[in-house]
Amino acid sequence: MTTSVPAAGMYGEEQAEVYELVHRARGKDYDEEAAFVAEQARELLPGAATLLDVACGTGAHLRAFARLFDRVEGLELSPAMVEAARTNTPGAVVHHGDMRSFHLGERYDVITCMFGSVGYLTDVEELNAALRRFAAHLSPGGVVAIDPWWFPDTYLDGYVSASLVEADGTTVVRVSHSKRDGDASRMEVHYIVARPTGGVHHFVEQHRITLFPRDTYEKAFRGAGLSVRYLEGSQSGRGLFVGCAGHQED
Repeated sequence: MTTSVPAAGMYGEEQAEVYELVHRARGKDYDEEAAFVAEQARELLPGAATLLDVACGTGAHLRAFARLFDRVEGLELSPAMVEAARTNTPGAVVHHGDMRSFHLGERYDVITCMFGSVGYLTDVEELNAALRRFAAHLSPGGVVAIDPWWFPDTYLDGYVSASLVEADGTTVVRVSHSKRDGDASRMEVHYIVARPTGGVHHFVEQHRITLFPRDTYEKAFRGAGLSVRYLEGSQSGRGLFVGCAGHQED
């Protein structure tokens, strides 16, 4: 049986069940990435103690951040991912909401958006709106850290990847193909999932992820009243944008 899974922040239950399993097997180190972000944030705000992870997915980064901060919360658009994050991160509040328009009535020392999730914003207007929402939820001197999607000049058109994962009685095969689509990348991902009791199931994701240029991110930070610095080479080569309220650039 083959099904299609909605993308752009609306992952379903099938994808939520295998998401972390697949990406960890592909070499993603959530703990290392969280530690690097925490280090960068505390260079700007040494006493940072609270964190909101926007587009937190199943909570993999959120759990890592929970070991590094006194209080962490998540924000996620997909109901299936919200439930997974709440289950996987006991004690952490996970809000159901949209990064373009959320109002939580709280402020945080650090706000993060990891794993290229910001690329699901479709245009500059939405990117600007999200950065304004981030800034509105910051404590004085608070820090924003964004792990971007690829830039137009670093994106590899036609990129293909494949992986096979076997764990806890579940076998997952993931194959993806990505191609340029105007100002975005369009990625098709096929999963074959086999379990002893459930048999074999095939589902497909379709992702359209915007290729914002580096200076577009930087303008969005500044437009939200934040400083901005780009750290090349981190986050699997995509880099990291870090900025804070009330600080001027070097």
